[in-house]
Amino acid sequence: MSVVALGYAGISTSRLADWAEFGTKFLGLQIADQSARTLSFRMDDLSQRFHFEEGADGVIQHLGWEVESGAALQAIAARLEAAGVRVEQGSAALTAQRRVRELIWMHDPAGNRVELYWGPEKADSPFTPGRNIAGFRTGPLGIGHVALTCERIEPALHFYTELLGFGVSDYVLAPFKAYFLHVNPRHHSLALLETGQRGVHHLMMELMQFDDVGHAHDLVQLRKENLAVTLGRHSNDHMTSFYVRTPSDFMIEYGWGGLVIDPANWQAVELTDGPSIWGHNRSWLSEEANAVLRAKLQDNADRGLRHPVKVLPGNHVLMKDC
Repeated sequence: MSVVALGYAGISTSRLADWAEFGTKFLGLQIADQSARTLSFRMDDLSQRFHFEEGADGVIQHLGWEVESGAALQAIAARLEAAGVRVEQGSAALTAQRRVRELIWMHDPAGNRVELYWGPEKADSPFTPGRNIAGFRTGPLGIGHVALTCERIEPALHFYTELLGFGVSDYVLAPFKAYFLHVNPRHHSLALLETGQRGVHHLMMELMQFDDVGHAHDLVQLRKENLAVTLGRHSNDHMTSFYVRTPSDFMIEYGWGGLVIDPANWQAVELTDGPSIWGHNRSWLSEEANAVLRAKLQDNADRGLRHPVKVLPGNHVLMKDC
């Protein structure tokens, strides 16, 4: 694949001060730069991962997808142009703002601004989290994943799979359409949901240590109106997580233990177990929709649906048999 990771996101907001507090004290990000109209965050050894500008709330201005090299970037540009997609070359000022070597940009069929780049800038100092966490699971897996809503899923799906080379991890056909797409061993870096309108559903950040998710779950009890989805475990990527409303109203999924796959040998399947193995009660759904989900959770419990927990070296100790 030419695209290797979801590398950065740009977001507009009318609440920069609230984001500065929420990003550091709750999410654990580090402020990289701040001005009267802009705010940027680090989450690892790179200089910048999230960039905020003053504007309308809840709008993702751009998503940055990393490619392997300058040659790969130009090859993708040629493929897009041959397919009739208008491709713009990023200016020197834009690449400096994004802190990358080179980029191109275009719009996907849903109207989202897509930036492809290579050569992200490394920071001069180690990552210092805004609160005491062990760090985020990023590196070659990217910043996490993003879930976008669209009016019709087919044009966007064609753009990302046929033109950009994303692979399908799994999909949902009823009661709505959703596709989960990968670009590296992370189970999915992009989710597309057909809802009848364009927007952003959520961004996911994965923690290195499970207890950091638990501490954040305690912190969200102090702002219960921000808790959008309770703690639970997803049925496709096996992430244990909860969702919190951000100062810009869209959600952040805050989780641990996500599934990694072998992209070369992965076979896409239709999801039939519902979105979650257990938990993930959604405060924003209608009573009718929640009743459907509760019935699916009951069925999962009756069948004893379970998956092994995925752990990394250093964050677990094997128990002795009793």
